[in-house]
Amino acid sequence: MKGAANGNGGITKLKTEIEGFDLIANGGLPRNRSTLVSGTSGSAKTVFAAQFLAAGVAKAGESGVFVTFEESPDDIRRNMHGFGWDIPAWEKANQWAFVDASPEPGEPLVVAGGFDLGPLLLRIEHAVRKVNATRVVIDSLGGVFSQLGDDARIRHELFRVGRALRKLNVTSVITAERTEDHGPVSRFGVEEFVSDNVLVLRNTLEGEVRRRTVEILKFRGAIHHKGEWPFTIVPGEGIIVIPLAALELKQKSSATRISSGNPALDRMCGGGFFRDSIILVSGPTGTGKTLVTTQFMARGDEPGARCLLFAFEESREQLFRNALGWGVDFAHMEAEGRLKVVCNYPESAALEDHLISMKKVIEEFRPHRVAVDSLSALERVAPLKGFREFVIGLTSYIKHLEIPGLFTATTTALLGGTSITESNISTTTDSILLLRYVELLGEMRRGVAVLKMRGSAHEKEIREYTVDGQGMHVGEPFRNVAGILSGQYIFIGPEGKPQNATGDSIAVMASERRE
Repeated sequence: MKGAANGNGGITKLKTEIEGFDLIANGGLPRNRSTLVSGTSGSAKTVFAAQFLAAGVAKAGESGVFVTFEESPDDIRRNMHGFGWDIPAWEKANQWAFVDASPEPGEPLVVAGGFDLGPLLLRIEHAVRKVNATRVVIDSLGGVFSQLGDDARIRHELFRVGRALRKLNVTSVITAERTEDHGPVSRFGVEEFVSDNVLVLRNTLEGEVRRRTVEILKFRGAIHHKGEWPFTIVPGEGIIVIPLAALELKQKSSATRISSGNPALDRMCGGGFFRDSIILVSGPTGTGKTLVTTQFMARGDEPGARCLLFAFEESREQLFRNALGWGVDFAHMEAEGRLKVVCNYPESAALEDHLISMKKVIEEFRPHRVAVDSLSALERVAPLKGFREFVIGLTSYIKHLEIPGLFTATTTALLGGTSITESNISTTTDSILLLRYVELLGEMRRGVAVLKMRGSAHEKEIREYTVDGQGMHVGEPFRNVAGILSGQYIFIGPEGKPQNATGDSIAVMASERRE
């Protein structure tokens, strides 16, 4: 298998076959070079290293050698079995070989002045030739350093290891411990300087949430994407990197219109939403965001059309009951295979895990419409940066599939105002519907406005709407009142002058106060 050299200064890349990583690495790891993978305890260094070998065997047909200084081969076989990697079977097929340099349990460590890695390198060379390996893992350098003396000897032996691996024409991954997620790259301060490439894995605590990221710190002589990328560890699969910053704006665009499920809303939107639109419905609690979502799902009635609803605030039973109260039979739609509802608590997983599982459901069900109710619920379980990455990842994936996606967001203020959620998704949306309470003469009413319709004309009026057993009914525009969206009302009199709610001129009232 040959790697690509395009854009890498003539250096060929070896695909790791780790989902998402090869994209941020611009094709994979530089071939026939060593890569240091550094991270604190629990940052998934060993998982990354083992997956580098496992993916090579399973997806690229390339054999590998795993050199272990800490865990025994039996421990590694057991620990990695949960990812679906049948290491014993690969060993029998001469596709995987262990070089065991791990200490025996209870064996005291004796450091001898003449210790070097010569005998170990011979064992590695024998294993590489035995299975015809193209990939080698050394886990970890901490085990090597415990048997060496000063820094000069460590540096000398590391250079020696690097030269030996190059002569074997293998691409290697070497793991190393670090003491802090954002401190020195390595514990001894010399590892990164004798490695061709450096990756940093982090498992930082932000608030009360752990967030895993990978950063390519150095690729000697080859280009790569900069910055940190979130990743998650999925049972049965291993590490999945979410390369949000490497996404490209190459989504196609459609001029085909679809219905919102409400004819009056369609007219306000200039004839309905575009088929590949991302739609945001924003409003305070109780204004009917879930109702708009329900009607959006119910309108997917084209022959063979399927709708997918991700719910993070209400249970399945509540959603089905409420939909039936608005004249929509979710149970019947589901029985016909036209609807799938997935309900989860936001706290049940990290946002990266939610994103991966949602993409899998979309891939398996292949819906024609997707809705998420609500984004505000997901926002509370992640730091702001993680939430933004989640929104970008999900919306870009949906747009790539050319299917409409409807998202709801809750504002904190009952009258006017915006939410953090809304501000983080508004730039990625094509259409924005605002639902607002309107307080008039001691009565709470509801108003709807189309704030944005990318690529289309739309109504500018704020229309009143009511809700009953048949759903949402959009009526006439509000007249003689301004400031509905901000919640700061000003009533306009017959002559176009500002008035208060009783009809008195604001200017007159002000003059009376001066007197």
